[in-house]
Amino acid sequence: MQEEVAEAREKQAVVIIVPTYNNAKTLVRVLDGIHAYTNRIIVVNDGSTDGTADILLRYPGLDIITFAQNKGKGAALRAGIAKARKQDYDYAISIDSDGQHFPTDIPAFNEVLQQATKPVLLIGSRNMNHDSVPRKSSFGNRFSNFWFWFETGIKLTDTQSGFRAYPLKAISKKFYTKKFEFEIEIIVRAAWRGIEVRNIPIQVLYDPAERVSHFRPFKDFTRISILNTVLVFLTFFYILPRNFFRSFKKKNLKDFIKQNILGSQDSPEKKALSIGLGVFMGIAPVWGFQTAITITLAVFLRLNKVLAFAFSNISFAPFIPVVIYASLLVGGLLYPSDATLDLDRITMDTVKSHLWQYIVGSIILAAGMSVLIGFSSYFFMKFNQQRTISTR
Repeated sequence: MQEEVAEAREKQAVVIIVPTYNNAKTLVRVLDGIHAYTNRIIVVNDGSTDGTADILLRYPGLDIITFAQNKGKGAALRAGIAKARKQDYDYAISIDSDGQHFPTDIPAFNEVLQQATKPVLLIGSRNMNHDSVPRKSSFGNRFSNFWFWFETGIKLTDTQSGFRAYPLKAISKKFYTKKFEFEIEIIVRAAWRGIEVRNIPIQVLYDPAERVSHFRPFKDFTRISILNTVLVFLTFFYILPRNFFRSFKKKNLKDFIKQNILGSQDSPEKKALSIGLGVFMGIAPVWGFQTAITITLAVFLRLNKVLAFAFSNISFAPFIPVVIYASLLVGGLLYPSDATLDLDRITMDTVKSHLWQYIVGSIILAAGMSVLIGFSSYFFMKFNQQRTISTR
């Protein structure tokens, strides 16, 4: 008996979340379909004004959350996820109540979840070429797929499907959006946390006689566009630098030179340009944003991001006074300041009183050191490449 209990605990505990808003025409069919597989169901009545409340009374075993007024699909999902967490479920499968999803696909989700050895977020992949799928939905899905790839590097065939499985103990505990854009926020942030996000094939049916869509093209598309703008900004100025910093910390200097300088498949020219970019950004007067700007430029210029990031750290803490000193010296030649400059005592007040002198000098110094170190590294790598060829 104890072995049976232990085996049962090993399996993933799954609950179904059904957010619903004025879908009385299809709600019964959806709930009956779900009940064929499980009685663990959380329904979030998002301020429905049709017969939804009366329909839910027919199912005494349902766990029901009721909003007095409509708050949006994101708010409904957030409420359902929060309740599922409190009840200690491992996964929550969300399914729309408008009839487009088939509860018969639930076993396919469960099969993947029960075999999963690490957290996974599943998104049902619809056949967007189906005759019943509206063209605007197909276009919106391609649009969403592109931005998800741009923000995470993960290619999916469907990122808008509401038929999903969320790993409750691995995803974020706090979210910021409450409408349709929530479904984008949660999968992007899951990917950023290192959770596997992938598709699973599902059936789909868009019946214009039954289906009621609450997506407002202008308002909701605008909200989604704003969210994607924020996510792209965070991708380049936080996520990419964070990921590179984490991977970089795992390497010692010997491994870094061997793998990323000598062992990289990039050409000596590309590696030298990457190093030059890093040196320039490391000395340029953009402290606090050096890493983010360096990696962003390396991505857009298709340079070696690891090398650019590594050499942008040329102005590490002990070396900062030397960089400031040299910048003030160089700047003094072209943009001398009226204020007295005491190079024996350089403080932040010194920089403030000679700001333009410092800015001009640091840019010139950055450009000069970038060219010097870039060319030096190029000749070094060329020499090493020729020596490797001659010894074969």
